[in-house]
Amino acid sequence: MAEDVARKVDRGPTAVGCPVRHDPDGVWRITGYAAGRAFLRAGDTVQAGLGVQTVARMPPRIRRPVLYRDGPEHREDRRQTARFFTPRRVDETYRPIMERVADEQVARLRAAGELDLSDLAFRVAIDVTSAVLGLTRGKPGIQARLERFFPEKFDTPGFTSLTGVRTFVRHLTSMLAVYWADVRPAVRDRRARRRDDLVSHLLDEGCTAGDVLGECVTFAAAGMVTTREFIVVAAWHLFTDDALRATYLTADEPGRLAVLHEVLRLEPVIGQVRRRTTAPVTVAGVTVPPGAEVHVHVDVANLDPAVVGNDPLSLRPARPLADGGAATGLSFGDGAHRCPGSHIAVLETDVFLHRLFAVDGLRMAGGPAVSFKEDIAGYELRGLRVAVDR
Repeated sequence: MAEDVARKVDRGPTAVGCPVRHDPDGVWRITGYAAGRAFLRAGDTVQAGLGVQTVARMPPRIRRPVLYRDGPEHREDRRQTARFFTPRRVDETYRPIMERVADEQVARLRAAGELDLSDLAFRVAIDVTSAVLGLTRGKPGIQARLERFFPEKFDTPGFTSLTGVRTFVRHLTSMLAVYWADVRPAVRDRRARRRDDLVSHLLDEGCTAGDVLGECVTFAAAGMVTTREFIVVAAWHLFTDDALRATYLTADEPGRLAVLHEVLRLEPVIGQVRRRTTAPVTVAGVTVPPGAEVHVHVDVANLDPAVVGNDPLSLRPARPLADGGAATGLSFGDGAHRCPGSHIAVLETDVFLHRLFAVDGLRMAGGPAVSFKEDIAGYELRGLRVAVDR
């Protein structure tokens, strides 16, 4: 019997094949789940994607954001900030914010009658992540500023072409806009009175306002942009699968989270994690030499039948997993660089979608267009219109 394919976003071949291979282009590719998890947990690797080339050109005096730090320095930074992301902190401190902003966005939809879901989702992600960071004293218009900073099409900045120069100028002006309107007011407020948030922590560490800007932009990409896509793809599944929607709406919170975990396993927002080895790393019986660029294909590894069982392309919440398998697969990464805000992302998605789908007469007025950002190996969904009768 043919497998029931539930994946919405077509990302090409899905067979795991050889779990570790070395391609003619010099890149090592890992498609097996166990091999990918072991590699991400290995200590002898550093960041090889997400604009690391630009960060590498930064003067030594400028503090690198935590995403681009490795080794003992990275571990200590994660240890000190872990308190912002504990399940208890998320439930007690951030849940009320999630509920408030979710209610606000549902009210916006009711008033307008029809809106683009990506716009509603981005507003939810912005407000929640801003609370975690401490960006609570900024000027109105943060969504527009972030939209300019994270454009729908990335160009390569530089001075070898007019396009490159324009891209550099646009990127710089967008970053300065975020600094003056959002980061600087937060820094000035926290210098006057510390609060229990990331900006205050960074100031306690002796960070400059520029350092704080770098961290906030990094967290914005990780906590706002990706969560927006996850909210939209999860809603797309719920709109088009009656049985799944009924399961979600009648389940308790753990049951709803299981649905979302399975959607994320099937539709990881970031399809690849790129690392570079600094020493030999052996996984699945294969030794990857130092200096190698390695792409962990999350979108394939999450379908490894050895871990997720039969019919890996079907959507089966709470599916049985082999030892070591996570409900979301490798969608949040693994090892030292595993996403610290994973619980926040899933919970805010549930809080918003549970309220949204409880609205009488809710319907999908238009399906999304799918595009890809190769620079971050992720998909974008735009144009999924949601409507209600007013």
